[in-house]
Amino acid sequence: MVIRAIEYGPVMYASRSAMRVAALFLMTGLLCGCASMFPRDVVPKRLIDEAELAGMPNVRVWGDAPPEALAALSTIKQIRRKPNAAHGRLGQQPDELNILAISGGGDNGAFGAGLLVGWGDAGTRPEFDLVTGVSAGALTAPFVYLGRTRDAALKEVFTRYERSDIYDPGVVAPLLGSGLVDSSPLESLIAKYVDDQFLRDIAMERRKGRVLLIGTTNLDAQRPVLWDVGRIAMSNHPQALPLFRKILLASASVPGAFPPVRIKVSVADRTYEELHVDGGVTQQVFVPRPSTIICTDVPAKRAAARLFIIRNGKINPEWEAVEPGIFSISLRSISTLIKNQSIGDLYRIYAKAEIDGTDFNLAAIPSTFRATRETSFEQGYMQALYTEGYRSGFEGYQWMKAPPGIANNPKPLSRVSSSASPPAGQSAELR
Repeated sequence: MVIRAIEYGPVMYASRSAMRVAALFLMTGLLCGCASMFPRDVVPKRLIDEAELAGMPNVRVWGDAPPEALAALSTIKQIRRKPNAAHGRLGQQPDELNILAISGGGDNGAFGAGLLVGWGDAGTRPEFDLVTGVSAGALTAPFVYLGRTRDAALKEVFTRYERSDIYDPGVVAPLLGSGLVDSSPLESLIAKYVDDQFLRDIAMERRKGRVLLIGTTNLDAQRPVLWDVGRIAMSNHPQALPLFRKILLASASVPGAFPPVRIKVSVADRTYEELHVDGGVTQQVFVPRPSTIICTDVPAKRAAARLFIIRNGKINPEWEAVEPGIFSISLRSISTLIKNQSIGDLYRIYAKAEIDGTDFNLAAIPSTFRATRETSFEQGYMQALYTEGYRSGFEGYQWMKAPPGIANNPKPLSRVSSSASPPAGQSAELR
């Protein structure tokens, strides 16, 4: 019997016996007092808003901060577009702003990777002014942000590797600290691709005014954190590369399964440590409202924003016979909760898009995709899902114009005109 577990971040699959063994190790570790983490100096509650990265100020903001707080953060409030700056760029007009948000989903991230590469090969994928990513989406977002030259690497990340390249289930992490499995393989994989040149390329794009935001969850504060990683790349700080890698690892670290990532911060010359985990714990997908962060050099009446959201999962209900055992019931309930959390996030984003007159486009794994896997990160499953995404992107994905439950008219991706006006009844102004 295969039991489905948490579906945000790295999707975990395990047999019933494996789950019982894991539970036994957890209980043993807790009873023996071995499952506690190494001591750390926690940021006091009264100081959490003052905590900064030493030598890298203003590189992050609370994801639940009010719009004015986001707009006031000078590092991400400006996406500047000169009237002629975008001429000749693929799939967009000079006065058009394109936004991409990529959700979590673990090995289901292969779908979004395939869709984006297929879209690029079709010749219609725009250069995005703002890219956001959570969990698996955080691992995809930097490659897309850097453009077509990184598509081959993106494909490799989601089709070449398997479970042993992501985590080591043979290491009983609870007895050592704070997770079921050892995430050092994923840490090494991130380091393989995110090197000094990668960071320089990110910095170069950030200087053009394009923005890349990665979401994590501050576990102490129970709040989402948005990291302007392009600003980190531009800092030339000796810790910029390790921090960039840590943020990607943290965004993909399912709490309880993977150890949380410790990030050092400072307040008044004193050093503390924060715990950061999967961004999907607080937001499955996120998009700052364009009206709060976009400032263009073209007249407001001419500026139009197009939002593309890739949900690396299915958004339709999926029937499954659940065995009447504690693990089956608990894990099925958690996966159902997370799926509906993601749909709730989509509704929230859609409502804001309607207010701002932003063209909303949503992609998700189709219900017709039937491939299954016995464990997480099976190479065959990921390759099949990547192929499904690639075909959809290359042939013209039928973008949903609203979240499930709201009447919408899907558009083929290849037919989304770069010069199309916003839907009837919506304003093209960014307010």
